[in-house]
Parts: sequence; C-alpha cells; structure tokens
Amino acid sequence: TRPDWMVLVDLSADAEIGISDMLVEAAGEAMDESLVLDGTLPSSERQRLELWNRREAIPEANRRIGAVSSHDISVPVDAVAEFIEAAGREIAIVGDFLVNCFGHMGDGNLHYNVFPPRRGGKRGYGPSDADEVRRAVHAAVRRFGGSLSAEHGTGRHFADEFQRDADPALVSAMRAIKLALDPAGIMNPGAVLADQRAAASGGLK
Repeated sequence: TRPDWMVLVDLSADAEIGISDMLVEAAGEAMDESLVLDGTLPSSERQRLELWNRREAIPEANRRIGAVSSHDISVPVDAVAEFIEAAGREIAIVGDFLVNCFGHMGDGNLHYNVFPPRRGGKRGYGPSDADEVRRAVHAAVRRFGGSLSAEHGTGRHFADEFQRDADPALVSAMRAIKLALDPAGIMNPGAVLADQRAAASGGLK
C-alpha cells in the first residue's frame, strides 16, 4: 500500500557510535507509537544510493509527466504536514489537479508541483489555470507564515510579489546593499528587486 507520507533519513557518524542501531531503535519506538507504519534500512552503500536515487529522480519524473506549475516555498517545519493538506484542499477548489510535493523536512523547504488535469489525453493548463493555482498556493503559504521563495530564490518571476509581501525593512536593506555593490544596476537587472534601476552616475561599466 502506497503511504501518504514518506521520509528519507540519512545519518552519518563515527563507526563506534552505532548510528544504525540507534536509527533502528528510534524507528521501532515510532512504530510502537503508531507514528511510523513501515520502513526499510539499507544494508549496503549500493542500497543507500538506490534509495537516494528514488528521491533525486522526482524532478525528472515531473518533467516527463508534462506541464507543471512549480513552487519553491517554505513553511515552519512543524506546519509542513498541515500545510500540505490545507494547500491540497485549496487546489481542489480551483480544479482537478495532480499535486506532487516533495522537499527537505529539515528546513521546511517544499517543492510544491501542481499538474493540470488531462484534456484530450494530454495535461495542459487553461488560460487562467496557472494564475489561479499560483494564487491558491501562495495564499496557503502566507496563512502558515511561510515564504514564497526558498531554496531557488526569487528571480524575476516572483519579484513584484516578493516586494509586496516581504518585510519592508528587509527590502530596504536589500536595496541599500544592491545600490552599494551595483550602483549602475547592471548586475542581473530586474531580478529580485525588479523596480530598482540605479541611476547613479559613475557606476560600473
């Protein structure tokens, strides 16, 4: 039976510490408390790499499925499970979408991917689908006190939205740093601080 949640845990320590035995003991206690239903522990480096390959192959699998509305977000670690359930309900209101969410439990960073419903045998977004999906995901992120930009940064796509939502003091500090390092505004213009076009004379050429 495919579970709703799967977590890949990778630990390292000096051999004499016996980290494998400690992990097995911790997993057993979690199962006794019904926090874990099942699990597997690799007995070789090859098996360990095979487990990691399943995790690392997810982005490639996403690309093979087709069109995707991808979000690199973060929420407080203790809110991850609740956020995924809540965001899924909001996406379902927008339409019959497939959600594939994976990420990094250690820091609450989630790669929240939404695939459109099949139309005529292929997956594809309608004219307003992507915008509605993005608004639904972002609304859930804000409600849980998360960030719209996590591992992969803001870039150009969410620059305007970032400046509307971010702490004004943070944006002000970022502007000051940007102006000090790039007074002519020629270094990656339009990214993150989309409206900053430094006009100072004597800038870098």
